[in-house]
Amino acid sequence: MAKSMSLLWGAGSPPCWRVMITLEEKKLQGYKRKLLSFEKGDHKSQEVLEVNPRGQLPSFKHGDNIVNDSYAICFYLESQFQNQGNCLIPDAAEERARMYQRMFEGQTFYEKLNNVIYYDFFIPEEERHDSALSRNKEALKTELSLWEGYLQKSPGSFLAGSSFSLADVVVFPTVAYLFRFGLSAGRYPKLGEYYALLKDRPSIRASWPPHWLENPKGHEALKDF
Repeated sequence: MAKSMSLLWGAGSPPCWRVMITLEEKKLQGYKRKLLSFEKGDHKSQEVLEVNPRGQLPSFKHGDNIVNDSYAICFYLESQFQNQGNCLIPDAAEERARMYQRMFEGQTFYEKLNNVIYYDFFIPEEERHDSALSRNKEALKTELSLWEGYLQKSPGSFLAGSSFSLADVVVFPTVAYLFRFGLSAGRYPKLGEYYALLKDRPSIRASWPPHWLENPKGHEALKDF
C-alpha cells in the first residue's frame, strides 16, 4: 500500500518531518519520495504546483487522494491505517483531549520559533527593527516556559501522557530545532529530557534531516535563551 504513496519534501522542514515520522510510525516504509530544495525554489516548480497549488511542501498523494497540509496528512494516515503500526491517538478521553490541545498549540510554538531564528530571512532588510526582534524573542521565551510547564505536569513522559501520540509527532521537530539552534537543556530541563527521550526513537531517527547528519553541529541563535 505504501507503494501507491508519494511525498515531495524538503530537508529540515518541520511540516515535512511530521509526515515522515507518521509514515514510519504507521509502518508505511517504501513510499515514493523526492527531496526538493527550498534554496533553489523547487517548491514553486510545476511538479509541486500540480499537486499543491500553494507551492508548499510537503505535497502528498495516496493513489488519487491528495493531502498537503502536514496536520491533515498525519490525521489522514492515522485514520486510514489505524490498525497498522503504532496507534497515535490515545484511547483514554483525558489523554486524547490533551493530545488535540498540545497538537494544535504546537503550531503557535513553531511560528514563534520561526519568528526568531528566521527573522532576517522572512523580513526584508528595510523593514527589520531591533525592537520587533526583541519582542519576538520575549514571546518565544514565554512559549518555552509554557511548554516546560506542560512537560512538568504531564502524567507521563510524552505530551499527551503515557504514550507517544500525534502531539509528539508534530511538536518534536520544533523541539529538535530549539536544540539545533543552541537552546540550553540546563535552563529548560524538561524540554531537554523530552528531546533526549525521543531523538533516538526509530521513526524519528529514520527521518532525521540528512543535512543534520552530515553536519551535527548546529547554530547558536538560541544559546542565550
